[in-house]
Amino acid sequence: MVDIRRQEIIQALPYIRRFARALAGGQKRGDQLVAESLKRVLGDDSSSLSIRNTLYRDIAQHFLGKADAHPASEGLTVTQRILLLLIALEELPLATAAEIVGIDETDAVAEVSRANEGLRAVTETSVLIIEDEPIIAMDIQDVVEQCGHRIAGVAHTEADAVRIAEETKPGLILADINLGGGGDGMKAVGRIMATHRTPVIFVTAYPERLLTGESEEPSFVITKPFEPMTLAITTYQAVTGGMKVF
Repeated sequence: MVDIRRQEIIQALPYIRRFARALAGGQKRGDQLVAESLKRVLGDDSSSLSIRNTLYRDIAQHFLGKADAHPASEGLTVTQRILLLLIALEELPLATAAEIVGIDETDAVAEVSRANEGLRAVTETSVLIIEDEPIIAMDIQDVVEQCGHRIAGVAHTEADAVRIAEETKPGLILADINLGGGGDGMKAVGRIMATHRTPVIFVTAYPERLLTGESEEPSFVITKPFEPMTLAITTYQAVTGGMKVF
């Protein structure tokens, strides 16, 4: 039983790290929240949820317990942010997300509806897309534009990414990891960030490889392929810096 529980935790950790980093707005604080949550959850066998969902709930309650809501003029409420991240980024069913947050499913539907309206009202930003596959880049561009953002440029190589970033000073970077023969997406972002600080969302088909809890890992990671809502809420968290409720 202990070995099974340990294995469940190991399998859940990359996704818990992604959720915590996106919610907190950074790797350091997000990973700290995960470490604190693990200590609490490992000593509690009372939850009826899976290990993964129990960890989601524990981290969510850290924020919900300190700030019930923000005024509508300041954007999404804490509950709305958490629900959208659970549904869009972590791909959980609405009923499960509602249970994790601790509200009725009917109330969760209403919160998500209001959150969707709030996202549409978010100020647009310019996005640099770093993707070596032209067709995939076009698909990503369509999703970005559906979310109401402007395209600063599309780079297919590391060198192009650095050049376009220097010329356009994008408000957000959406970067693939593997650029094939054109270099490395993470290295491209590193070179850009040396002179231009901006939020970055990494896109990969294998998010668990970037979420090991080691140093210098991304704060925002979404799984390829992704839906417009996933990009919308992750962009919102990246641009606003996540939740600053500690």
